[in-house]
Amino acid sequence: MLETSARLLRLLSLLQTPREWTGSELADRLGVTTRTVRNDVGRLRDLGYPVNATRGAVGGYKLAAGANVPPLLLDDEEAVAVAVGLRTATVGSVAGIEESALRALAKLEQVLPDRLRRRINTLQSYTVAVPPAPDRKGSRVSAEVLTTITVACRDRERLRFDYRSHDGTASRRDVEPYRLVNWGRRWYLVAWDVQRDAWRTYRVDRVEPRVPTGPRFTPRELPDEDLAGYVARGVSTAAWRYRVRITVHAPAEVIADRLPPSLGPVEAVDQETCAVVLGNNDVEMLAVWLGALGREFEFDRDEAPELAEHLRALADRYGRAAGGFSATRGAEPAPA
Repeated sequence: MLETSARLLRLLSLLQTPREWTGSELADRLGVTTRTVRNDVGRLRDLGYPVNATRGAVGGYKLAAGANVPPLLLDDEEAVAVAVGLRTATVGSVAGIEESALRALAKLEQVLPDRLRRRINTLQSYTVAVPPAPDRKGSRVSAEVLTTITVACRDRERLRFDYRSHDGTASRRDVEPYRLVNWGRRWYLVAWDVQRDAWRTYRVDRVEPRVPTGPRFTPRELPDEDLAGYVARGVSTAAWRYRVRITVHAPAEVIADRLPPSLGPVEAVDQETCAVVLGNNDVEMLAVWLGALGREFEFDRDEAPELAEHLRALADRYGRAAGGFSATRGAEPAPA
């Protein structure tokens, strides 16, 4: 009986993978005959698990969605990944799921073997989660909004929503939604704007969906195979108060490692030179990222006069702190 119960659990674990298994494949995995597999599938059905079976040369078994959530059978790496994901969700960019994530994490940790619990606790002890910055609280989105959008993407239904642009202007949008992209600590929707007849990227925290959704649509070819890069390029050229193209005398891969992906893609000019467009509403933050480059750089000072002025002020300040050098006056005389 114990052998049969263990085999049923193993069979259930195999059927939970997102594929269809033939009877012979399951028999090989379980070390039994195909007749035993059919009998075990019948036992699972008697226990309430909806196992679908299709006939024919390409037929097989697959676990379908049922009325109740079946017990999830996870291997060691999957269990660790789920636990880490739940802990990350408690301080993530999706609002309203923190408590649910904590409850699910508590249930998971209660049944974890000691070896996995130690691994996860060690990971927690030596990592620090960064909560949303005060000025980014408005960028968090609700799980309900994300669910509404993803369902519209899945069902290929038009989505109508009220949208607030970066300057606070409100408008009504009618789009064909395709993908959600989580970039930095924000969510973006890539969609075809029906009224503007063009691809658009929308910040989800500025979206207020209107239900019910609209009619179904025929899918279009996506604007780019790399949607993460597509969003990054679009956001990096957003309407920042300050925006400047920087030419850096270093290979693109070197600078890409020094800057976070949220600042936008680094473009290779040649083997020893690259360019990146930096934008921010605060000129001081632009200077911070320029300092992080660690390499010689240049930009059009007429394009960003405020940045040029701020860098000169920084040069004076740092020069005096380093020994009396002034960017505007040269070296100061040494004290007598």
